[in-house]
Amino acid sequence: MAGQLKEVRNRIKSVQSSQQITKAMKMVSAAKLRRAQDAILQMRPYAKKLQEVLSNIVSNSEGEVGANLAVVRPVEKVLLIVVTSDRGLCGAYNSNIIKLAKATINEKYAAQAAKGNVYIWSIGKKGYEHFAKNNFKVNETYKDIFLSLSFENVQACAQAAVKAFENKEFDAVEIIYSEFKNAATQKFVAEQFLPIPKVQKKQGATKSDFIFEPAKEQLIAELMPKILNTQLYKAVLDAHASEHGARMTAMDKASENANEILRTLRISYNRARQAAITTELTEIVSGAAALQG
Repeated sequence: MAGQLKEVRNRIKSVQSSQQITKAMKMVSAAKLRRAQDAILQMRPYAKKLQEVLSNIVSNSEGEVGANLAVVRPVEKVLLIVVTSDRGLCGAYNSNIIKLAKATINEKYAAQAAKGNVYIWSIGKKGYEHFAKNNFKVNETYKDIFLSLSFENVQACAQAAVKAFENKEFDAVEIIYSEFKNAATQKFVAEQFLPIPKVQKKQGATKSDFIFEPAKEQLIAELMPKILNTQLYKAVLDAHASEHGARMTAMDKASENANEILRTLRISYNRARQAAITTELTEIVSGAAALQG
């Protein structure tokens, strides 16, 4: 009986120690989430408007300078830029992104995958480790971006993808990431990066008439790379905020589960303790009765 009590006490101490860690991690993630959330909320309207401008310009620039990034070619080789986190303990966050990447390959690029023409650039270690382990063609160049997250580091990845598309190394480029909604909600999306998607014109809509200053060709050549850099940076900031939101939620759930386990263990401990006391009392009474007899 004493051994059973000691075992339950040890389990209670172990759960309490784990709960202290999960609470601390929740507080750290909450602090990081505030900064990451501020960054994406400030970036999102700017990036959205730039993307609208780019799509409108491309839609009205058939055959002109810069429109090569919007040319739709027969898709032979595909690049997926998959944004995961560097660390785990964030619930199903990473597994959902990886699952979406695989679903995108199976549903849209199965023929290319069968020929070995699907390539992955992983931003974040978790994605790289998974795809490397499962024999995908994965590039490790950008997996450590979150160690020093900056526009310049993300820009290097975007520029490399643009250059590869221009050189016809890839015919389609997509970004797989998590779009931040709030601390408890993320939307996992596969977003077309290249060729630049064009605005779907509504029936009867008039053609947009832009006045360009400086020259149209110069403006397009200057704007396109910058807007694409911003688009990828927004996706990375979205993923960064989503990661901390997912980790904060996961640690909160873990702390609640620890409370439930502690409640169950304490009930077990009290029952075992009461049984031990009852046994001792029975032995004392039996001994006293034997002496009297």
